[in-house]
Amino acid sequence: MGYGIKVEVRGDYALFTRPEMKVERVSYDVITPSAARGLIEAIYFKPAIRWIIDRIYVCNPIKFTNIRRNEVSSKIPISSVRAAIIGNSEIKPIYTTMDIQQRASLVLKDVWYVIEAHFELTDKAGETDTEEKHYNIVLRRLRKGQCYHQPYLGCREFPARFRLVEEGEVIKTCGETRDLGYMLYDMDYSDPEDIKPMFFRALMKDGVIDLRNCEVVR
Repeated sequence: MGYGIKVEVRGDYALFTRPEMKVERVSYDVITPSAARGLIEAIYFKPAIRWIIDRIYVCNPIKFTNIRRNEVSSKIPISSVRAAIIGNSEIKPIYTTMDIQQRASLVLKDVWYVIEAHFELTDKAGETDTEEKHYNIVLRRLRKGQCYHQPYLGCREFPARFRLVEEGEVIKTCGETRDLGYMLYDMDYSDPEDIKPMFFRALMKDGVIDLRNCEVVR
């Protein structure tokens, strides 16, 4: 196992959308491992390292609330984007005033997590890339509150506050034990032409979801 860190993240609202809900957005009960990885990558990302989520500590009780948001009912086809890249056509814009649609969302409220993660060097690491070097960089960035872009909790309109959990700090969880069912683990990018989702059985014991030995289903 590589160098590890613990990051506390908090927010007023969060939305980790269940893929089976096609129209109205419904959040998972807790943050997904892929969202946790993306949050840490917003703080420190390099091709030379790969972040792996080990545990998720759920510190606040799980609470939901309903909100309504304005969205658009259509999206720009990927074929139009590809055609515009090679200069065969122009992308037709979406006008929100003409394509607006109000949708309900079931979101999490008052979330507080501690994400325990470690990183490993990838095949893109150079001669000067060492685990100690990247570990010291990420510690410095967390202590200063630096990030490449604002970390968010599932959706960009729900920003996350974050800080480093220093060694020796006691983590107080919600203490709940429950079976959260199958959740999205991450996306399999091994074949760029056929990106597939991966799922796992989320078991929360005393407020902690242990991902180190979980079974991943494709």
